[in-house]
Amino acid sequence: MGHSCLNCPQLHCSSVLFTVLLLLHFNVVIYAPNDKDKLALLAFKAEITSDPFGSLCSWNDNTDFYRWQRVKCDRRNHIVMVLNLNSQGLSGSISPHIRNLSLLRVLSLTNNRFGLEIPSQVGQLCWLQAVYLSHNSLTSEIPGNILGCSNLEFLHLDYKQLVGGIPMKLGSLSNLIRLCGKPINRIVLAGNGLNGIISQSLGQLTKLKTIASGTNQLSGNFPPSVFNLSSFVEIDRHCNLVSLQRLDTRDNLLSGLIPSNLGNLSNVAKFDLSDDHLSVMRNNFSGPVIFPVARSLLYLDLSRNHLSGVLSMETRNLRHLDEWDVLKNILDGELLSNLSNLGNCDALTILRMQDNLFHGSIPQSISSLRSIEEIDLSNNNFYCEIPKLLEAFQYLEKLNLSYKHLESVLPTQGVFKNVSATFVVGNEKFCGGTPEFDLPECISRNSKSRGVHKLKLTIAILFGLLGITLIITFLYLCWLKQKKKKTKKLIASSSNDSLLNLRIEMLLRFNLMRHDALKSFKAECEALKRIKHQNILKVLTVCSSIDYKGDEFKALVYEFMVNGSLEEWLHPNPAPNDVDGHSKKLSLIQRINISIDVTFALDYLHNQCESKIIHCEPKPSNVLLDANMVGCVGNFGLVKIVHESTSNTRASLSSTDLRGTFGHAGPQMFTRLSPTSNMFRDNLNLHNYVADALPQRDMEITNPVLLHEGESHSSSQDSLHERNRIFQECLETIYHTGLACSVEDPRRHMSIDKVAIQLHSIRKKLFVASLLE
Repeated sequence: MGHSCLNCPQLHCSSVLFTVLLLLHFNVVIYAPNDKDKLALLAFKAEITSDPFGSLCSWNDNTDFYRWQRVKCDRRNHIVMVLNLNSQGLSGSISPHIRNLSLLRVLSLTNNRFGLEIPSQVGQLCWLQAVYLSHNSLTSEIPGNILGCSNLEFLHLDYKQLVGGIPMKLGSLSNLIRLCGKPINRIVLAGNGLNGIISQSLGQLTKLKTIASGTNQLSGNFPPSVFNLSSFVEIDRHCNLVSLQRLDTRDNLLSGLIPSNLGNLSNVAKFDLSDDHLSVMRNNFSGPVIFPVARSLLYLDLSRNHLSGVLSMETRNLRHLDEWDVLKNILDGELLSNLSNLGNCDALTILRMQDNLFHGSIPQSISSLRSIEEIDLSNNNFYCEIPKLLEAFQYLEKLNLSYKHLESVLPTQGVFKNVSATFVVGNEKFCGGTPEFDLPECISRNSKSRGVHKLKLTIAILFGLLGITLIITFLYLCWLKQKKKKTKKLIASSSNDSLLNLRIEMLLRFNLMRHDALKSFKAECEALKRIKHQNILKVLTVCSSIDYKGDEFKALVYEFMVNGSLEEWLHPNPAPNDVDGHSKKLSLIQRINISIDVTFALDYLHNQCESKIIHCEPKPSNVLLDANMVGCVGNFGLVKIVHESTSNTRASLSSTDLRGTFGHAGPQMFTRLSPTSNMFRDNLNLHNYVADALPQRDMEITNPVLLHEGESHSSSQDSLHERNRIFQECLETIYHTGLACSVEDPRRHMSIDKVAIQLHSIRKKLFVASLLE
């Protein structure tokens, strides 16, 4: 026991020393340069026979390898992660020592002159994620042990001289990849000399988006597992290419039937993918075309095969289809049955169906293809006339109707004007058209003698003149009737009266059938004799008489306002025109000017008259516009006159008390309801709608017509930003002013004189913005 205790300090010191040595050892291992990676790179350089750009000059013993060009290493451990030698003109072979770059993620040697074979040692790089070897001179088979690269996501081997077949177990990458959570999504093998059949195992690559195997010598049937054919592959029905975006197998020797369940790839539409391609051109596929198609399909090419029968395809949902090629097959049937739903393909620009056995007539549904640019229906068996609807296609640049059995009059409008864009060779029974087509004139089969023809022409002219006379007479009678109505055209109306447009003056006739009409007439006369302002409608005279029915007639005659009421400009009819034939639209500056005019009038009534006058209906229909678009307030039928009491600090009204300030008399003063009352559920009112939009979404609630007006065409970018800033600032000020005038508490409403100041400020800013254009 004593001996053990004496050795305790020595044992403790030894433990500490051992721990320090371990830490130093691991520190050296972590931060020391990786000599194995350096030697592998030098061995790679040794196999290079030509380096025209000096890309590998820095690869020497004088500098650290993690500082070499085209090499990317982990910053902490200095391990090579990426080797990027794209487009460096390098010649030589790929060194088998590349296997020593054990943690390499990306190997990119595209567009060089590497020859010989792809070393099998590449398959030992288990961390490899991308291999780019396109556009080289490699001549060998695809190494089978590339299956060892379990993390592989991208494999590009296109446009080389590779031979042999596609590895049969390529699809087994799916199992390893699924464990690592990184699905392979693209295989590019186009432009090689690959032969053999396409492996069934491709159907296991569940996340594959692109198969580019075109321009090879592949043969055999296309594996059904690729198209998610659960009836064929029951074991692997959950391991098929439902994510496939692009399938390109053109220029091979593939044969057999196109699987009817090809439409199972339509799940891709759930991701709204816009680059879907289906191309099986230049193969030996045969049989009918019966399958649904993914609704997100853009390009469908079934040309140059041995397809036969009727095109039984679900095309009604192909809204994004841009090009459809089925040329040089043995398809037959009536074109009407083949293209019955083609009119739903709004985006279709190219339709090629030449060199088939279609017959019948061209369906009317083709008229919906407003974006079509090319139609080729040549070398078929049509027996019909050319439909006139083809003239209406304004974007049609090429129309080929050659070598048909058509007997028709060639139209002269649209694409038929251009002899270089319309092809009608081989149709001996064509006639008419423009002179450039050099076709014979059309002769009527039912033509008779010249005298009969003249008689028909004379009768047609007489009936035509008679019809024209009747139409003119009818229009004249309608004009007379309309002329009478124009002497009494309604311009505006209120609860007690209506404003009528006479030739020179406007007549405000009071509806005396209402019990309070006489009171309204007296109130308006009382108000109008007290006021005189440039923005208040001028009264010419007063009328009190008996009308043609014997009823009492009372009216006020105003000065005529040529542009009608503001209501007609803010809410015009579907196709309104003013006297000059222009559409009724108000610009932002016009709206501001009219608002200032109305504000001046209300400020005058509230603050500058002997007795305060409250206009109880300041709505757009009671604001009239003269020839210069100056706003004038009229219709004082519901006016309230406030008499100031000298003995009491409170004001009294002529009839009922008004609640709220006299700077703004809102509708709640008379209806006892406000925009914030319970009748507006969940606080859904204009005030809260605007308040919620400020300050971030003010442009979203603005009339798009005003936003388009605010767009500047200034050549200076600074002027453009400054003008847009001023425009947005003015809109925000307008919204804030409106909010201040519509708060729930009437006592907090902004006074009308302050509103006028705000509007003046906005108009000045808009004037400054207009100078920046």
